[in-house]
Amino acid sequence: MNLGTIRQKVVLPGTPRRVYDALMTTRGHKAFTGADARISGKVGGKFMAWGGYIHGTNLKLVPGKTIVQTWVPSDETWPKGHASVVRFALAPSPRGTKVTFTHSKVPAEHVGHLRTGWKTSYWTPLRKYLSK
Repeated sequence: MNLGTIRQKVVLPGTPRRVYDALMTTRGHKAFTGADARISGKVGGKFMAWGGYIHGTNLKLVPGKTIVQTWVPSDETWPKGHASVVRFALAPSPRGTKVTFTHSKVPAEHVGHLRTGWKTSYWTPLRKYLSK
C-alpha cells in the first residue's frame, strides 16, 4: 500500500490549552464540529468524532502541548484494519496558538481529500469556535 503524509501549520486564536480542550473534550469537539463525539482524555483511551465517521485511540497526550492519535475513518474505501496517525503540536504564538499538524500513514488515494478536509472540517470551524 502506498502511504502519504499531510503536513499543515495553522495559527488559531486562544491559548494552547484552549485549543487542546476544544480538540480533546467531548463538549469542545461537539461544539466546534456540530457533530456527535465521544473523546477520552486518557492515553490508551478511545475516541469517536463526526458522528462515528472517525474513531481511534489516544497514543500520547500532553495537555496544552501534544496530541497523538490513531485515526480510522468509517469509509468503504479505507483499507480494513489500517490506522493512520495524527499529531497536533501546540505552541504559543503572538496571535494565539501555532498548530503544527501531521497526518501520517495515509493511503495515497486519500491524501488529497483529507488535506482539504482538515482545512474545511477542522481549522475553519475551530477558528470560528475559538474566536467567540
